[in-house]
Amino acid sequence: MIEMEKPAAPLNNKVRLPMGILGFEQIKEYVLLANPEEEPFAWLQVEANASLAFIVIDPFLVMPEYQPDIPQSDVDFLGLDDPRDARLLNIVTIHSPNQATVNLKSPIVINRRTHIGKQVILANASDFSVQHPLPVAENAQ
Repeated sequence: MIEMEKPAAPLNNKVRLPMGILGFEQIKEYVLLANPEEEPFAWLQVEANASLAFIVIDPFLVMPEYQPDIPQSDVDFLGLDDPRDARLLNIVTIHSPNQATVNLKSPIVINRRTHIGKQVILANASDFSVQHPLPVAENAQ
């Protein structure tokens, strides 16, 4: 989790994570925010503390061939009747100005209809890395 440096514009999404995020299980209420200048990244911000947020990204932008196998128990928990109801976000870690990774093993899956989500460990997690490298622009500061 990092501290946000500037406010972002709302995407229209409040998100409830009843199980929390690994390491932050006590935090359940979030707001998904996006700033067009920061695309394709967004912020999963703690609703009760606007200075705390996770950087997230759509995993299919990072790895178009990404084929996450979401366990049936998680599909049932989230009430996903149709795969199109699922929105996946993956947490990004900034290691330095020139190095960032994304956790592809345990995406946050959100039901688009109910805005209830859960960080899941994929059934095929061994196919992916928790530190999949993100390309960094050469002119990044």
